[in-house]
Amino acid sequence: MEPRVGTRKSLNPSDAIISRYFAPLYPQAIILTKQTGCSVGQIYDPAIQGYRPQRYSIASSKSSATWNSFDSLPPSYRSSVSSHPSFDSMQLPFPAGLPSPPLSSPPISFLYPSTLTPQQKSRSTAPPPPVFQRLPPEIYDCILRQLAVFHKEPASMSCGTCHLRDLCALALVDRAWDRSVRPQLYGKIHIVGNDWPIHTKKFKMKSGVRLKLLRRTLRERRALAQHVREIKVPRLQADGEEVGAKTLNVVASLIMACPNLEKLVGFYPVYGHEFDRLTYALSTRSKLKEHVWMIGENPSITERSLKQLPPGLMDCEQAGSFLHFHDRWRSLSTLFLCSQKHGVLERDVFVSTLHRLPALRHLCISNFDVDDFDDITLQSLPPLESLRLQDLEGITFWGLSEFSRKPSARGIRQLSLVHLDITYLSAISNIFLHLTSLHRFTLVQESSPEVAAGDLVFQPVIASQWLRYMHWDILLPGSANENLASSIRAGGFPRLRTLRAPSDHDGQLQMLCRPRVQVVLPSDKYSKAYRARAEGDSSGTARTLFTARKQAQERIEDARNAVKFKVVIEEEGIVQEVFDIQGFMGTIGSRISYNLESDVPGNDNALIDFPDLVSGSKEVTLRDGCTGMWNASHHAGKKWWNHTERYRYHPVDLHRFF
Repeated sequence: MEPRVGTRKSLNPSDAIISRYFAPLYPQAIILTKQTGCSVGQIYDPAIQGYRPQRYSIASSKSSATWNSFDSLPPSYRSSVSSHPSFDSMQLPFPAGLPSPPLSSPPISFLYPSTLTPQQKSRSTAPPPPVFQRLPPEIYDCILRQLAVFHKEPASMSCGTCHLRDLCALALVDRAWDRSVRPQLYGKIHIVGNDWPIHTKKFKMKSGVRLKLLRRTLRERRALAQHVREIKVPRLQADGEEVGAKTLNVVASLIMACPNLEKLVGFYPVYGHEFDRLTYALSTRSKLKEHVWMIGENPSITERSLKQLPPGLMDCEQAGSFLHFHDRWRSLSTLFLCSQKHGVLERDVFVSTLHRLPALRHLCISNFDVDDFDDITLQSLPPLESLRLQDLEGITFWGLSEFSRKPSARGIRQLSLVHLDITYLSAISNIFLHLTSLHRFTLVQESSPEVAAGDLVFQPVIASQWLRYMHWDILLPGSANENLASSIRAGGFPRLRTLRAPSDHDGQLQMLCRPRVQVVLPSDKYSKAYRARAEGDSSGTARTLFTARKQAQERIEDARNAVKFKVVIEEEGIVQEVFDIQGFMGTIGSRISYNLESDVPGNDNALIDFPDLVSGSKEVTLRDGCTGMWNASHHAGKKWWNHTERYRYHPVDLHRFF
């Protein structure tokens, strides 16, 4: 009797036998007869591709197969692929005319039927994703960091606006780029210069167009506001001009829209112990990491100072408000306290403020009166890593010596003493002796610290085993440079690698450093000191890096013109040749580098100061700014690349002050 062949669109586990790679063993229809234990034979339909795996067991010697679920078998049977029986072990009779499978064929599996959805079918046949979608996020971050270096390096012709334009273009490529660009696009927001005139006309605003548009975006899209870590707002006021209340309110509302804000850079209005929305908004940011207080004059405090002596010039409300501003700053690590226009911050307020900040590590205190900050206040400082004391009349050499012996001062790694007029060299010697973690030291003052009369002098006079960088600037000639030179010569600074001495009058310190061919810079001829010297006015060039580099270069040229060695070649008592070897300025084999470069590129002053931080003159009086035309060779031309001329802003790192 001929086997009956039927077709249907759904299959049972016994309908087809396929290989482990989900392909039929035979391209022809596999006919199952009654001899296999099946009642009806079927044809394998290749259009049906979905199956679920099954296992079976041979129940008897009559080749009858009992079908079981894969999960019903013991674990050892499921885990071993070699336990799958082959065709020979099954001993199933195949119809005549069909070849039997080879003995070395791979194990087979019986699968459950299932029907794939159109989405699953298209997914299985879809092409592989583009290569950028398979890259790890670190590759995107590396590309974006290199793009930022290209736009923001000091020698670049680009600006922050051009950088943002490129980031926006990358964010439109695909979602993978958008996920990587968003933190870079909104992490540090620097708004520089004037608004675009078309925007001011379109939105009918006189100023602050970009600030208000940014505020609206951050309020509507809270996910973007979570990325903001740093904000720079435009500084359009001249130096000494107060910031208007409207500007402060707009900036305050922008800060309130950024819950994770860490820094407000380039915008430091004066705080006069009166409530303003900007100070309150900053006090609510719990993740703030750095803050600059510019303490200004208060009329009520000034009037009270005419009737009584400190302490008590600040009333309870003023002192309490200032202290409460620091309650949420648990992450604040850098704090600047600077007095402007006779600003007052009393001693007990100083101590209470500094001890409210558990994460404080870097502190700068400048220009306070003797009644506000003195030797007693200095002894109450918390443990720090960096400390800068500048223009403080209440600090003496005795207070510095006592402070160096405090256990809280032993962790200081960077110490700057600027215009403190230290009288005796013993205070500096005690600092080097007790601060064993000190790696960077800065001393700037007018007079020369001397050895006290009657003190025994041993070499080295001052010494530090751990110091690596020293800025030594004593304007008036004295024995300080000579004592430092003798201490270096005696091995008092074995780890010193960089020495910056703008007031090296006789070149004693330059002689101990590694020889250099050239000290002057090509940009020196464009400095204000060069122009003043060319006009015959030397009054303003007494303490500039231009003067220091010029004097150091003259010493190098003088040493080069002088003959230091003569090499005479004789042959049989007759002089054949004589070679003159010119001299040099420095010591061969020295590990100390003689550095006369500024903390701020392009500045004539060696040490960074507060005018470099708060001044907005370059942003207000714009000269040779960026218009985006540095890449105008692009085929899109001026329409795409051009933007409003803006100042090439480079943020000032507060850690340069230490």
